[in-house]
Amino acid sequence: MLSLTSDHWNAFQTEGWLRLGKVLSGDDLAALQRRIDDIMLGKADVDYSRMLMQLDRASDSSDEPGPQTKGHKGATLDYRKIQDLEFDPLFLAYMQRPIFRDICRRMYGDVPIACFRAMFMNKPAQKGTFLAWHQDRWTMLDRDPKVSIWTALDPTTVANGCVQIVPRSHHTLVNPSHDSGFLTPEQAATHAPEKDRVFLELKPGEAVLLHNWLLHGSDINHTNIPRRAFSVCYMDARTRAKTGEKFSVIFGDGALA
Repeated sequence: MLSLTSDHWNAFQTEGWLRLGKVLSGDDLAALQRRIDDIMLGKADVDYSRMLMQLDRASDSSDEPGPQTKGHKGATLDYRKIQDLEFDPLFLAYMQRPIFRDICRRMYGDVPIACFRAMFMNKPAQKGTFLAWHQDRWTMLDRDPKVSIWTALDPTTVANGCVQIVPRSHHTLVNPSHDSGFLTPEQAATHAPEKDRVFLELKPGEAVLLHNWLLHGSDINHTNIPRRAFSVCYMDARTRAKTGEKFSVIFGDGALA
């Protein structure tokens, strides 16, 4: 695992991303892989009513993902997204590792840190959803979260839909006043030309630090292995939502245990 230095942090601030190396040992990786499979298959002792879950396909005849709603959608490994994993003790323990606290302190200062979303993202074998170029931001919040940690639970390759980024693109918001950070095709051609794209191929257990404004996207999975990953967006716990939504504290007073 990378030991974060001032040089690393300066590089992250300049480029908008940083490889953290292997952050999960073999045993820890296997435990998270088993845990997420058990959650998908309905075998886990968790409160499914508080978990947002989305199938990769709305139906056998559809190429579109299912709705994002709370609750289990059936025993299958073909989920696209599962959120609210901070309420699972195994995933929470990973989220609360000291290196992630250090990253948050460098970005936000010595304040309590909350989780905007702790999210399993999956591209099942020969499936998956194309994710257009975008910047992660939410105008329903009174300030923008800036930090995400993306951890590979499987090999992530160009062929199975690894994340693509445009380094240094986090310095400017393309659509600052829009509710969505997604780019139009014309904007993507201008701000994410092929020559500037970097493919984040990772080994299982490796992680990457991403600035939320960094332009990114991903393709579908063209292989016979899934592309499972765990993504956590950390934010200043003083952040408030216009909707009144509350967020789980991960570090500092009131943190989940």
